Amino acid sequence: MKHEQIHTQPDPYAPFLLSQAIRACGLVYVSGQAGYGDDGKIIGAEGDFAAQADQAFRNLQRALQAGGSDLSHVIKVTIFLTSMSHFDKIVELRRKWFTVPYPADTIVEISALYTPEAMIEIEAIAAVADAE
Repeated sequence: MKHEQIHTQPDPYAPFLLSQAIRACGLVYVSGQAGYGDDGKIIGAEGDFAAQADQAFRNLQRALQAGGSDLSHVIKVTIFLTSMSHFDKIVELRRKWFTVPYPADTIVEISALYTPEAMIEIEAIAAVADAE
């Protein structure tokens, strides 16, 4: 099976030896996208979940586009939260960023992400737009 590493610019994940995404078999598999800016640092004031979550969706969109897809082609999404108290905000953001048919979704509360400031991370599987 042929697979292709997808890069974004900037690529803050490169130092961690992982891919932003992999494209294979007509699908794009996107690594967890957090609320980091172009400098790789978490955006917003400390504890600003709304800013981080919106940026995480923007980063997901950028990785999907680099892989030849977009948010309208997402099949499955997994959202990791450090507090399920943000669930209502996630529903609001799903309404903003996704359209019908909404992707299959798993939302999981975890104790920590890759940096203590991160409050959300989103990974996804999407169809490649031209493969349909």
